[in-house]
Amino acid sequence: MKQAFILAAGLGTRLKPLTDTMPKALVPVCGKPLLQHQIERLTAAGFKRIVINVHHFAEQIVDFVERYKEQITNFNDVELLISDERTELLDTGGAIRHAADLFDPKSPVLVHNVDILHNLNLSEFYTMQTDDALLLVSHRNTTRYLIFNHELQLIGWTNIKTGEVKGLALPHKGVCEGLLAFSGIHVLSPSMLKEMQSWPSRFSIIDFYLSVCQHAVIRGVERPDFRMVDVGKLDTLATAEEFLH
Repeated sequence: MKQAFILAAGLGTRLKPLTDTMPKALVPVCGKPLLQHQIERLTAAGFKRIVINVHHFAEQIVDFVERYKEQITNFNDVELLISDERTELLDTGGAIRHAADLFDPKSPVLVHNVDILHNLNLSEFYTMQTDDALLLVSHRNTTRYLIFNHELQLIGWTNIKTGEVKGLALPHKGVCEGLLAFSGIHVLSPSMLKEMQSWPSRFSIIDFYLSVCQHAVIRGVERPDFRMVDVGKLDTLATAEEFLH
């Protein structure tokens, strides 16, 4: 069964003042909340179980999901489930760990940030996962990069602005072939879900991947035609609308 996890619990501070009264997941783009765009893309790609985590204005997301299920007649064979983080925001890795019981333990999980719009074939990407985790990456400009070896296996992380490095890699300056930007879209195997159960309640998924990449295969993949918009700031909303038209 294809299953996915939408990270929708964030505070959305970069989208203030919109997120003073609503969660980032419900910020509209082209007349639809970001969350609805993601649900529609995932269901069109054949995903049958979609888990959504909630924290900031959690009740608004829960109400939206319930209304959406009532309005859509073809949802009989799709599960929309809520992972409740109202008491504590758990970061990306902690959120996955917290939601683990809601997933089919035999199937990989596609994890998707709610504020990423893109042209990726989600079904194809999901079926590409044969290692412990598959991370969608690109050469887009940023300050924080994942570091990969020549086989595109994860070996480290760096912030090129501060010089900070985590993992096995030595410091890098500038952008080279081994430095790739993470898209916020990845697929992890059931074995990774089991391994993170020993971690604390709150942690970053990147810190987890960096910790396990010495014995697990965390592989990056590029798609040459991949385009995305990170709807993280007010000035990206217009770009997102143009992207979807």
